[in-house]
Amino acid sequence: MGRTLHDMIWDEHLVDREPDGTCLLYVDRHIVHEVDSPQAFAALRRLGLPVKAPEKTLLVVDHNVPTSDRTKSNPDPDSAAQIAYLAENARLFGLEYYDEFDKRQGICHVVGPEQGFTLPGAMLVCGDSHTTTHGALGALAYGIGTSEIEHVLATQTLIQRKPKNKAGAVDGQLRENVTAKDIIMAVIGEVGAGGGVGYALEFCGEAIRALSIEGRMTVCNMSVEAGARTGIIAPDEKTFEFLKGRPKSPKGKAWDQAVRYWETLQSDDEAQFDREIRLNVSELPPLVTWGTSPEQVISITGRVPNPAEIASESKRQAAERSLAYMGLKGGERVVDLAIDRVFIGSCSNARIEDLRDVARVVEGKVVNPNVSAMIVPGSGLVKEQAESEGLHEVFRRAGFEWREPGCSMCLAMNPDKLNPGERCASTSNRNFEGRQGPRGRTHLVSPAMAAAAAIAGRFIDVRDWLRTR
Repeated sequence: MGRTLHDMIWDEHLVDREPDGTCLLYVDRHIVHEVDSPQAFAALRRLGLPVKAPEKTLLVVDHNVPTSDRTKSNPDPDSAAQIAYLAENARLFGLEYYDEFDKRQGICHVVGPEQGFTLPGAMLVCGDSHTTTHGALGALAYGIGTSEIEHVLATQTLIQRKPKNKAGAVDGQLRENVTAKDIIMAVIGEVGAGGGVGYALEFCGEAIRALSIEGRMTVCNMSVEAGARTGIIAPDEKTFEFLKGRPKSPKGKAWDQAVRYWETLQSDDEAQFDREIRLNVSELPPLVTWGTSPEQVISITGRVPNPAEIASESKRQAAERSLAYMGLKGGERVVDLAIDRVFIGSCSNARIEDLRDVARVVEGKVVNPNVSAMIVPGSGLVKEQAESEGLHEVFRRAGFEWREPGCSMCLAMNPDKLNPGERCASTSNRNFEGRQGPRGRTHLVSPAMAAAAAIAGRFIDVRDWLRTR
């Protein structure tokens, strides 16, 4: 029987399998940030253990680093302590570390691919659920917990049970100003927030192949929002072109050998998937979430659902709770929803392609006076590239704040937070209750949609807005 891409990489990294199905996997790459690692490092220090493979470990500060002036002291003492402890462990264990003043610093899921630390066929782990992002390059990428971080640091292995395989076939051609963010929100809306639980989700099809690598990262990034253990896309010429010349990519003959191997990383024609979802995106509109789960998504041209019209009792109750939190009644037109804040950033949408989309929308316009809008690049190198192209001047003239790289308002684990009751158009990946600040109200959208909302002061169909410029 043929193997899926996930099966192939899993088998290549399988060290041992117990009769009950518990497996031990070798780990090629380990990215560590400041939030989930302190207990793991403390355990190694207490036991007197070294890091097994320092050369395969990369430390990045991102979650609670300030995105404002970093020459000033961190206003949050707990965050400052976590950052200092990561720096201390980098020195103690001899690990490569991108601190808050290093231009390579940024969100770990932006930095890994950017540096060529993420490679096709690699087993990559990080203490963050959105590690699925790295699957866009054909890596087997798992988010792990603190005890697992400790295990990987000490042994360079991971204990796992193998997930099943699910194919996400996305066909058709996207219309102009409909994006990868809309694709993955449509997938989540179709399968639900738990539709991928227990599965590795392999994306394929015409629409996926047409995406840039950055777009593929957005898709894989949010596969975890459907509950998937990981998301993955087979590498191709776009992947190889993206990785060529990156600081940590193979060089010379090693590059040629790597590409020959990477070209084999395709699911076999006869591979059997346990389940499959099919989606045609030719008629897909820009999407907006209306509730407190990524599956609660609707067209920009639609109306917020009325709970009385929802047949499923569990979904009706979930809708009622979501609407109460979001300050909505149901039945409102999406384009009538006014916003207070706009956040453009996160590991979903903070790469140079995303920022170019924003600049294209806002050039020559001004942010609505009732809106506070901020743009947080995914890394120092993204920031540098944007500034070399003059994008930051476009943003500043339009009235956006232009920040330093980091996770920022995506998770409110730093000074960037929504105030209670504020409604935000956000390019991040989660709209859970309190995710961007206590009682903050988050609507997930693409960068272009967030940019248009910042100018209009409300949600607006970016397709119509650009046609009438």
